Amino acid sequence: MPHELLLIAVVMLPFVGSCLAALLQSNARNAETWLAGATALTCLVLVSAAFPAVAAGGVVRSKMEWLPEFGLDFTLRMDGFAWMFAVLITGIGFLVVLYARYYMSPADPVPRFFSFLLAFMGAMLGIVLSGNMIQLVFFWELTSLFSFLLIGYWHQSAPARDGARMALTITSAGGLCLFAGVLLVGHIVGTYDLDRVLASGNLIRSHHLYVPALLLVLLGALTKSAQFPFHFWLPHAMAAPTPVSAYLHSATMVKAGVFLLIRLWPALGGTDEWLWLVGSAGLITFILGAYIAIFQQDLKGLLAYSTISHLGLITLLIGLDAPLGIVAAIFHILNHATFKASLFMAAGIIDHESGTRDIRRLSGLWRFMPVTATLAMVAAAAMAGVPLLNGFLSKEMFFAETIETHNGSLLDDALPYIVTLASTCTVAYSLRFIRDVFFGPAPTGLPRTPHEPPRWMRFPVELLVLACLVVGIIPSMTVGPALDAAARAVLGGETPEYSLAVWHGFTPELLMSILAMSGGVALYFALHAYLLSGVEGPPLLRHLNGQRIFERILVFLSWRLAKRLENLLGTRRLQPQLRLMVGMALLAGAAPFHTGGFSMGHPASDIDPGFALVWVVGAACAIGAAHFAKFHRLAALVLLGGAGLVACVSFVWLSAPDLALTQLVVETVTTVLLLLGLRWLPKRIPEASAMGWWTELLQWHRARDLTIALCAGAAVAALAYAAMTRPMPDSISRFFVENAYTQGGGTNIVNVILVDFRGFDTLGEITVLGVVALTVYALLRRFRPAAESIPLPEQQRIQNAYDDDHPERATGDTIADAMAVPALIMRLMFPVIGVVALFFFLRGHDLPGGGFVAGLTMAVAFILQYMAGGTHWFEARLRILPLRWMGFGLLVAAGTGAAAWLFARPFLTSYFTYANVPLIGSVPLASVLLFDLGVFSLVVGATVLMLIAIAHQSVRSHRAAPQARGPGPQPTRRTMEVE
Repeated sequence: MPHELLLIAVVMLPFVGSCLAALLQSNARNAETWLAGATALTCLVLVSAAFPAVAAGGVVRSKMEWLPEFGLDFTLRMDGFAWMFAVLITGIGFLVVLYARYYMSPADPVPRFFSFLLAFMGAMLGIVLSGNMIQLVFFWELTSLFSFLLIGYWHQSAPARDGARMALTITSAGGLCLFAGVLLVGHIVGTYDLDRVLASGNLIRSHHLYVPALLLVLLGALTKSAQFPFHFWLPHAMAAPTPVSAYLHSATMVKAGVFLLIRLWPALGGTDEWLWLVGSAGLITFILGAYIAIFQQDLKGLLAYSTISHLGLITLLIGLDAPLGIVAAIFHILNHATFKASLFMAAGIIDHESGTRDIRRLSGLWRFMPVTATLAMVAAAAMAGVPLLNGFLSKEMFFAETIETHNGSLLDDALPYIVTLASTCTVAYSLRFIRDVFFGPAPTGLPRTPHEPPRWMRFPVELLVLACLVVGIIPSMTVGPALDAAARAVLGGETPEYSLAVWHGFTPELLMSILAMSGGVALYFALHAYLLSGVEGPPLLRHLNGQRIFERILVFLSWRLAKRLENLLGTRRLQPQLRLMVGMALLAGAAPFHTGGFSMGHPASDIDPGFALVWVVGAACAIGAAHFAKFHRLAALVLLGGAGLVACVSFVWLSAPDLALTQLVVETVTTVLLLLGLRWLPKRIPEASAMGWWTELLQWHRARDLTIALCAGAAVAALAYAAMTRPMPDSISRFFVENAYTQGGGTNIVNVILVDFRGFDTLGEITVLGVVALTVYALLRRFRPAAESIPLPEQQRIQNAYDDDHPERATGDTIADAMAVPALIMRLMFPVIGVVALFFFLRGHDLPGGGFVAGLTMAVAFILQYMAGGTHWFEARLRILPLRWMGFGLLVAAGTGAAAWLFARPFLTSYFTYANVPLIGSVPLASVLLFDLGVFSLVVGATVLMLIAIAHQSVRSHRAAPQARGPGPQPTRRTMEVE
């Protein structure tokens, strides 16, 4: 397989597997496991096959044009560093899938779990293989989303929901900062291409925007990798299932932050700002995480804080801003992934087979599960940095780097002593994990009797622990080539000489290791009595709860501050908000004219009287709608429709039939939907006539609102007239006229612009239309009408009363008789309108029409059937399923654009040709017809979904909305709020 296709396959396969997994039955555990495992293993094989191409410093690239004018291309690149991370993501992902098969309960919705897991894997692969910075941020935020879904997988659990919300809030906020930082970096370099950014380090560091860009990028990386002061979200993420914790903590999510720091080190590193910001965050996190981990009573809590500490160690190495520190950081990323994944899986086995993770209740488990205990002890020893295990080697490199001089400061001189002291905490919590869980008396009162897990559940732990041993004993023969390829991909010609030998003699770093291990053992036994007391939390920091601080900040921002601002500036009524918005728009629009003056240009001298009369009618309709809107909604809506028809006639007058046709169908559909919605609005002014002063006040408000509307309309009209009476500047319209047929294959310029030249805009617009339709449907599902709107309308009550008074008639016969002829006509119109919609759709590329107009026309046919027979009658005979129409439309439109990639063309590139059809002759064929089909389908689905949302109000059992005021005296002039 060509390397370019290989990269695409590696990124896309997990997402395809995710979609397939979501379609399987909830009890298909084995099928889900086979699918997820095969997907991860296939990706691992594909990634492994690319190693020869990157081993010697090569880079594999795959580029598909997206928006080349803006520097936005879908670019994938794999060098040695990205290859190493891709192996970790897919390899450990495969082991997690196998482990999860036995860990997850049969009662769990396993398809959802594996669907989220594979999508998360694809998002992580997208981060490490992205060759475009904007694309990287996109996948970055996808990992936040899917980690939220994975952490909150057991959504019935409050800790899971809280942990997921906290993780999403912190990491997605950091992702927004990263996005802003990437925009600044792209502005400095002039491109978002990762290769050019990495090659422009001197340019970035010398720019005046370097510090803001660095701060924003660091906020994104440090929040993702749970570095101080954003570390508190990671321990609460342990509410996720253990397979998720093992994956997040070892090869994904938290490693994304350190990946980004190393990836961008050539561009952003090498300054004092980098040294102090990154190094300080890493040092504080390393110390704080190790200290808190000692006092955790939950196995996963201990491992979570140990992850925070080790991530701090890696961040500190990156912050030391030295090539050897980067090598050591990459090496420790590899080692940490192996022993931390195995430790989390071992903790999950203990929880699964004993029923608890509480260290205070666990002891002597070596008697019941000796194999699991041995594996966990080896992995914990690797975490502590015991010789002949992989953790020892990278810890030695870490100590060696801290001894070197970096900036000659007091902190730099004290760094070896500080990290040695922090490493004693690492040894202490590792020893606690081993001794308190596996040794001592047999446990009592456990929910289940501990025993060894199923053979294949333990297999991933065995494989990972074997890697810890093999790498620790023969590192050069095992991990050496991968580490060299990764280091050279980052450092290039600056790659230092380093040795992976197990024995370097009696060196200062060996002495530091001996002191850390002996000090850690002594610290554990010194704290043993305190730990046995069962007190939650570490001394001195027990009451410093990150979750509590986070919750208080959220409460302040989302409730208290928002409530104060709402009370100060807001109102629950719509009219004051619109009044404020229109007033501010008027002031903003008038400000430039106040300072720069205003002139009307050259007025036209040949105004057609007929056209002017049409616009006089339109203006009268608009003013009348504004006048009647306060008290007579139906009259206002009719007049508003008249103004819309005047606009339609104007388009016809000005030779714009496409716009006229669109305006006509839009006016028709919106007017009918608004008419249906008027049924559920409350009465305007109940019993207002009984209060004379109240009527006068309402009249004044009516005059005020009409004045504001007239001012706004006159201002827009004056601005439009001033613009149109000036000479037209050069525009791009000539380009569309000249190229609509030669490049787009159509003679209807408007339609060619919409589906070809500006197809990306149209794709975004139909997406927004779909979102709006879903929002309307969701809001109306929770709609609670006013009490006076729930009973049947007065006319319908009178008609039903007449039927009830005549025994020979059934309720509703009068209405049915009155609607008999109109209903028959509307039913007969259904196929006719459908044919007209098909006609508009097929002719749209060359003559007025197109997918949008055809979709609205087809929606009119459905609206008429609802009006003719009612909701029950129509839905009993035809189910439209608008969500499927919308989904099909989006998929077809996006798929048509993506199909251009298969031919090495930018997204949404069109193709047209002519086909000779027997008996017909030459027939034009254009690929944009499929795109227009997507537009048609989504417009039909979105319009009908809103129609259904309104129509179903008449068949629901409504509860009245709560009254704004309780029983009490009538309002006075001072207390009564009015619009």
